[in-house]
Amino acid sequence: MKLRSLLAVVFLGLFASPGAGQRGLPRVAPPDGSVVFNTLDQPQIRVVVVTKGLSHPWGMAFLPDGRILVTERAGRLRVIRDGVLDPEPIPGVPEVFSETRFTGLMDIALHPQFADNNFVYLTYTKPGENSRTVALARGRFDGSALRDVRDIFVADPWGGAVAGSRIVFAPDGTLYMTVGGAFGDRRLVAQDPSAHAGKVLRLRDDGSVPDDNPFVGRAGYKPEIFSFGHRNQHGVAIHPETGELWASEHSTQGGDEVNVILAGRNYGWPLVSYGREYSGPRVTDLPWQAEMEQPVVVWLPSIAPSGMTFYTGDRFPAWQGNLFVGGMMTGRVPQTGHLERIVLNSYGEEVRREWLLAELKQRIRDVRQGPDGLLYVLTEEDEAVLLRIEPVATPESTPVR
Repeated sequence: MKLRSLLAVVFLGLFASPGAGQRGLPRVAPPDGSVVFNTLDQPQIRVVVVTKGLSHPWGMAFLPDGRILVTERAGRLRVIRDGVLDPEPIPGVPEVFSETRFTGLMDIALHPQFADNNFVYLTYTKPGENSRTVALARGRFDGSALRDVRDIFVADPWGGAVAGSRIVFAPDGTLYMTVGGAFGDRRLVAQDPSAHAGKVLRLRDDGSVPDDNPFVGRAGYKPEIFSFGHRNQHGVAIHPETGELWASEHSTQGGDEVNVILAGRNYGWPLVSYGREYSGPRVTDLPWQAEMEQPVVVWLPSIAPSGMTFYTGDRFPAWQGNLFVGGMMTGRVPQTGHLERIVLNSYGEEVRREWLLAELKQRIRDVRQGPDGLLYVLTEEDEAVLLRIEPVATPESTPVR
């Protein structure tokens, strides 16, 4: 067997094996109570364990009554009230394919008028006879179960087994949905306008296509496509001032990105990249070329970026406008997950970055701002937790850092 083929086999084996990147290291348990850390700008923060008992959570949404809905990769929708995790999952979730650690139930979002219509949206890996794909489902949450659940959009199968998917509502009421899966010998699908994989999609709240999407009526283009040339996007957030979509994207070894997603633009994968293949060579010699968008943030080495949010609350005044991005593993080294705080200037350009929670050695899957103005963080572990980040009003004398 040729060396390149052998490396490919080894890589695919690692890619498909649960926990392969964590082998040989003992699991680091999250803290039992709270931990205090020194930080920049905000002198100290307290990290509190809200609840334990989760398993590989993916996304969360805050209900008007204070409860928190959390998706778990295996296909369970959980509910947390006053820090207590209900032992029974919420019924009504559609059938989910979750046989690998890169598939399953993923993101969750509430309709902007949830108080009136009770609509909950879920993205998940949809099983099929000969293939799998990513679907967007919508149902009504009656307080104890999802009712009238149906798929309102199903991406065309493209032969890939892996596709991250996040969703977020825009200020105009449309919904952005990412569809990853542009890997290996299928990576060029990201440049194929007749395929959904490797794209950001823009939909109405019923799954139909907005008339003003950039490729509506263009032959050979899927009308749902808003942007293309993406590898695997695991985080989305709406900029609080511009209303633009920002998205975090997994590359290979190095080259992870945050992009401002603009209508009809090409973000380059795999024709341009700052990353290297898992076997060492560069993905391409071109980090950028004309007619392709440059990222706002690049990670070298990669951090496996996941959920992200802009902070707009008043509990951390010095952090207003900062972008928070969850990272699951830095440079493919186990137990290097952390939360990254990115300071931006008034033009949306990076000023500096700060690592938070690195001492906990947890993979960070998602981060959201709660209705109370605090930050909530999900770890991505077999025994995962929901964390809450609070300001410390009076600095403590013996912080962890």
